[in-house]
Amino acid sequence: MSSSSSLLRSSASKKQAASVEFRNVTKRYGDVTAVDSVNFTIEPGTLVTLLGPSGCGKTTTLRMIAGLEMASEGQILIGDRDVTRLSAADRDVSMVFQSYALFPHMSVLENVAYGPSVQGVPKKQAEAMAIEKLGLVGLAGLERRAPSELSGGQQQRVAVARALVLEPQVLLFDEPLSNLDAKLRRRVREDIRELQQSLNLTVAYVTHDQEEALAVSDRIIVMSNARIAQTGTPRELYEEPADLFVADFIGDANIIEGSLVEVNGAEATVKIDTLNLRLPHRGVKPGPVKLAVRPDAIALDEQAAQGPAIAGRIKKASYLGTQIEYDVETAIGNLFVVQYGRKEPIETGKSVSVSLSSQRGVAIIPGA
Repeated sequence: MSSSSSLLRSSASKKQAASVEFRNVTKRYGDVTAVDSVNFTIEPGTLVTLLGPSGCGKTTTLRMIAGLEMASEGQILIGDRDVTRLSAADRDVSMVFQSYALFPHMSVLENVAYGPSVQGVPKKQAEAMAIEKLGLVGLAGLERRAPSELSGGQQQRVAVARALVLEPQVLLFDEPLSNLDAKLRRRVREDIRELQQSLNLTVAYVTHDQEEALAVSDRIIVMSNARIAQTGTPRELYEEPADLFVADFIGDANIIEGSLVEVNGAEATVKIDTLNLRLPHRGVKPGPVKLAVRPDAIALDEQAAQGPAIAGRIKKASYLGTQIEYDVETAIGNLFVVQYGRKEPIETGKSVSVSLSSQRGVAIIPGA
C-alpha cells in the first residue's frame, strides 16, 4: 500500500465518512451474554480499535456493526441512520476477515470486482473500479494472478481492496494481521494506517495484540468480560489505566503496593518502600494504593544508587537485541525491568540498586 500520496488523494472515497454509535447494546446467545450494555461512538474518519482477550466480546461487537449479528437490546447507528435491524447488505459497511476469504478459483482482479458485479455493475466498470483499488493498495500489475500466487501480505491487500471497492461508509477489520509474521505485521499495519488517514476512512479494528492497537489507533476501546473496561487514546490507556485489568493488559506493568501519604492539589506523595514519588492522585484518597509501573521506568544500578533506592537481585536476564529484559527480586516483589541501549546484561545473581528513571511510567490505579 506504499503507493504515492498523490494517488491516495486522487482516489479518495467519494462518500463522506460516517460515525458509528452503540447505545446500550447487548447481545445474548441463550443464557450467555456476549456483549453487555455497551456504549461508544466512533467519530467519522477515525480508526478505533476494539481490544481485549479472547471471549471478551470484541469480535461480536464488530459483527454487530457489520450486521452479521443482531443486537438483543439497544440501538446501533451509522451516521444518522438507525441500522439496528438492517441486514448486512443494507448497512454500507465492508469487512476484512481474519482468513481474507478470497475466492481461490478467481484471479485477483475477479476477486476485487466480485462485489460490484453481484450488485449489477457492468463488467468493464466493475473491473475499472477493481483496478483503481488494486493500484491504491500497491498491487498494480498483479491483477491476473491467482491468490495462491501471492504472499500473505499481498493476499491481505487484495482483501482490503475488495472491501474498499464499493466505497463503504465504514470499514471493519477482524484480526487482519494474525496470519502474518512479525516483520510483515508491522509493515502492513503501517499500510492500513496510512490508507485510513489518506482516505479519511471510518475504521473499526479488532485485535488482541496490544502493540498493534497502540500503533494504529486514534482511540482504543478495551473490553473485558463483555463490557468496556476503558476507552481512550493509546497514551491515556498506557499512562492512566482505569483499573488493574487495563494496567496489566495494555503493555507490561509491574503492579506494586504503596502508600499515598499526602494530597496536594492534583498531585499526591506516594511512598514505595524507601522511594517517595509525586504522582497525579487520580481521585484516590490517602491510604494503601496499587501502582502500575512500566518496565522501562525502572532503573538498575550495579553500584550504590545516588539517592533512595531499593535493594534487588537479578534472577534472570534475557538479551533481545534492542533491549535486555530482567526479572529482579526485591523487597516489594519480583519486578520485570527493560533496559535499552545496553550491550551486555547484568549477570544473574548480582545485587543491584532499584530506582525509578522516570515517574512518567508510574500511575496510581483507581479503585485497586
